[in-house]
Amino acid sequence: MSDTGYGDFEFERKFLVRALPDAVLSEPDPVLIVQSYFLAAEGYALRIRLQAPAPRVPVPAAVDESALLDELADAFTFCALTAKGPYVGGTRYEAERELDVSVGLAMVRLGGAKVVKYRHSVWLGTDGWVLDAFLGHNAPLIVAECERGGPVTDLAIPEFCVTELTGDPRFTNDALASAPFEAWAGEFERELARTGPRFLEEFGRNELGTSF
Repeated sequence: MSDTGYGDFEFERKFLVRALPDAVLSEPDPVLIVQSYFLAAEGYALRIRLQAPAPRVPVPAAVDESALLDELADAFTFCALTAKGPYVGGTRYEAERELDVSVGLAMVRLGGAKVVKYRHSVWLGTDGWVLDAFLGHNAPLIVAECERGGPVTDLAIPEFCVTELTGDPRFTNDALASAPFEAWAGEFERELARTGPRFLEEFGRNELGTSF
């Protein structure tokens, strides 16, 4: 539970990134995450997440999920079951329960639509950011997220953020599990070229192109 008075809600803003910036690459090794979605419909999701330290040998973008689960079976250090609700204005209901890793691994092996990614974490200014570099059918997508204990307002947006993805249902992990980025990346790039980048203005003042 959050100690901010908001309970089981997450507040975040999301952005497209073209390449991992130096500020992220200089941080400690990322973690490798495998997520399996047993329900993903109308903004609701039921997910199991497995997490392991980044392997010494980088996982290739064209990863075989079943082989990866076997390879990392003894390396996973965290597992959780999470229920999520639809996004509303950069806010989403999220309730999480930690699971025994062996139980979660067995369940992920049995089913669900999967997402695999490296997660990098870094402090930029006064905010914590995570950058997810997706593998498999969602490569080479990279998404940056700033999450706070309350609404993410008056944000200093790093220069590596190309356009805002907050509120775009295509870029939720549960949507990417069933409709991977590779299937519509070309369409999205044409859309971005036609409309140009966007940064939402309903969250207060944006400081665009901030260098850290």
